[in-house]
Amino acid sequence: MTTDRAGRGGLGCLISVVLLVLIGYMGVKFLPPYMRYQQFRDEMRTEARFATTMTDSTIRNTLVARADTLGLPPAARRIVIARRGGHPATITISAEYVERVILPIFGLKLLHYKPTAESPL
Repeated sequence: MTTDRAGRGGLGCLISVVLLVLIGYMGVKFLPPYMRYQQFRDEMRTEARFATTMTDSTIRNTLVARADTLGLPPAARRIVIARRGGHPATITISAEYVERVILPIFGLKLLHYKPTAESPL
């Protein structure tokens, strides 16, 4: 007597495939906001690095333009620039904003970002 096992275990494979597709879909939803955060933070670091030659208003204008280009929420345009004297003098540039991601099953998810850059002057 032979047993034909073809087709058995298909449900386990289907569940694995569905989970893999769900993880991929969530990654597609969460990746763009994270990439925008990284680009905005990189721009902050660049501005902080060259802050000795620029005024705070110039830095702020550049970062606001970058936030607009990236399509960040309006809160990202509230940029805080702090220059501290001391040894060594430093500049800190920061912002805080929330991105919204809507997932079909899980609903609305809020992603809180606080990009910051600090550099010696």
